Amino acid sequence: MTLSLFDITVPVFIRGFRNLSANLEKARAHAEAEGIPVEDIIGARLFPDMLPLSGQVQRASDTAKFVPARVGGLEAPAMPDTETSFADLAARIDATVAYLKTVPDDAFDGREATEVALPAGGGRTINFTARDYVLNFAVPNFYFHLSIAHGIMRHKGVAIGKLDFLGGR
Repeated sequence: MTLSLFDITVPVFIRGFRNLSANLEKARAHAEAEGIPVEDIIGARLFPDMLPLSGQVQRASDTAKFVPARVGGLEAPAMPDTETSFADLAARIDATVAYLKTVPDDAFDGREATEVALPAGGGRTINFTARDYVLNFAVPNFYFHLSIAHGIMRHKGVAIGKLDFLGGR
């Protein structure tokens, strides 16, 4: 059996979001139980020049939804970065997962060598083949933002660990 670009992206992203959602719910419950203002967790950063928890969720969402757009030529839904509550973050994740579930299993078939031009800021563009974009940018970038979100929640005292990050099967 061949492992496709779809197999290593869409189901992986959906699983990652399932785990992130569960951890965000634990963070919400922690904030409520400890009397911590929601913004103290959602706006928390590991370092001043890093995105806050809300930004980590937004970037994970963007990474996941842009793979079908950049590789499969599908249209990604617009999602403004306006999340300020746990409910907002849950809705963002739900919308991203709902979109990913519409991506056909064969959307990336035969597109491994398709050129993907990634805007890099300052008018720069990084060019990849779809295969290299998925393997060397999109999947690592998705996990980067999930792990930073996990680290922020741990830093704020949420009782989650490695198995919460990895989640169940």
